[in-house]
Amino acid sequence: MHDDQHYLQQAVALARRNVEQGGRPFGALLVRNGRVLAEAVNEIHLSQDPTAHAEMLAIRAASRQSGPRLDDCVIYASGQPCPMCLAAMYLCGVSRAVFAASNEQAEPFGLSTAAIYQQLSKPLEAQRLPVLHLPQAAMSALYQDWQERHAAN
Repeated sequence: MHDDQHYLQQAVALARRNVEQGGRPFGALLVRNGRVLAEAVNEIHLSQDPTAHAEMLAIRAASRQSGPRLDDCVIYASGQPCPMCLAAMYLCGVSRAVFAASNEQAEPFGLSTAAIYQQLSKPLEAQRLPVLHLPQAAMSALYQDWQERHAAN
């Protein structure tokens, strides 16, 4: 718990510096066994990339040096991870996430992602964004080809 507080305070400090430099109040650290692998801030204001969230950038930086699996890593974030960042954590194997400010705290400032969580909790056909599944027969063979090539390595 002491380590959680220590790293979370660092994430909040990153967020504070980002606000002072014109960015959003989001910072994140990715830690494995007491070693900070990466730290990042939200860079949407710099890149105009809506995926440039602090957590995503920390995951990308850590993956460049450690590979795509980040098992046994903990991510510390100043704000509650959005669904995109949370999904990325699942995909790369992050073992835990710890955050400082909840979506409820962020709501009055227009920084909550609760509405996206609500959409994603609905069945695909009930979500606001139309997503259409058009099966393609070639995909089964493509997946099979990938599996055979992957197994050979």
